[in-house]
Amino acid sequence: MRSRERQGVFRIGVISERFGIHPQTLRMYEREGLLRPARTGGNTRLYDADTIERLEIILTLTRDLGVNLAGVDVILHMKERMEKMQGEVHELLRAVREESESRRAGTDPRFALARVPRGPHALAKLQKS
Repeated sequence: MRSRERQGVFRIGVISERFGIHPQTLRMYEREGLLRPARTGGNTRLYDADTIERLEIILTLTRDLGVNLAGVDVILHMKERMEKMQGEVHELLRAVREESESRRAGTDPRFALARVPRGPHALAKLQKS
């Protein structure tokens, strides 16, 4: 699908036609927990960009790679866990960078007393204090 088409929200019939699958297949993917389309107040399924992207992954795994639905479920859960861990790693890196920058700038009061004298007379300075 073109990115322009992904911006909207589509009903099950449109998605069924675009991907060449029966609406019952989409309903089965939902029953199996593989897809979670949004719903209107009248309970109509609405497929947004994220749901369509997930459907594309499911179809690639099943059609092109021959993965069964149980395997698709495992793969999708692993993908979600990896994305969560990747976010946690990025957050940890951000925190480490911030702490490193504050140490370098000398703005972190926790490290103000930990300054070590440098240079040829460093040992003498330490012994005096």
